[in-house]
Amino acid sequence: MSTINIKRVKTSEIELKDRLVSIQRVAKVTKGGRTFSFSAIVVVGDENGVVGYGLGKAKEVTEAIAKGIDDAKKNLVKVPVINGTVPHEQIGKFSGGFVFIKPAANGTGVIAGGAMRAVLESAGIHNVLAKSKGSSNPHNVVKATVSALAQLRDANTVAQQRGISLGKVFNG
Repeated sequence: MSTINIKRVKTSEIELKDRLVSIQRVAKVTKGGRTFSFSAIVVVGDENGVVGYGLGKAKEVTEAIAKGIDDAKKNLVKVPVINGTVPHEQIGKFSGGFVFIKPAANGTGVIAGGAMRAVLESAGIHNVLAKSKGSSNPHNVVKATVSALAQLRDANTVAQQRGISLGKVFNG
C-alpha cells in the first residue's frame, strides 16, 4: 500500500503511559576490559488510539529507559479503534518481523505475544487476535506492529477518500 497516511500526534495535549518492552545489556570489549551499556525499547500510549515506540541507549538502565520514553513521544501515531478492537485484518512487516492482527469479538481479550501485547494494549485495543511470524526480535516485532496499526483505516476514512457515502462502502 503506497498511500499510507500516518497521522502524527502532538504530545502536549495527551496523558501518556509508558511500558518497557525489552532491555538488553550490551558489551563493548576494549583493551581495559568490557564496557557495559544498556538499550531499552519503550512503548507509550494513551490507551485511546495513540501509540508510539522508542529506543534508548545509555550506560545506566534508568537513563536508557528515560531516553526511550523521550524517543517514543516523538514517534506517536493515531490508530482507529472501534468498539475496543481493530476495524479490519492487517499484516505488518518490518525487516524480518511479520505480524498479523485480526479483529475479535467483545470479551476475547488481547491474544498476542509479549512485544505485540505491549503495543496493542498501549493503543487501547482490548479485543484482538494477533500472530507474530518470522523474526521474534522485539525491535522488529514492535516496529511491524506499529506499521500494521498505522495502515488501518476506518469506514469513514475509506468513504471520504473514495468520495462516496458511508452506506455505499458497506453495500457496494
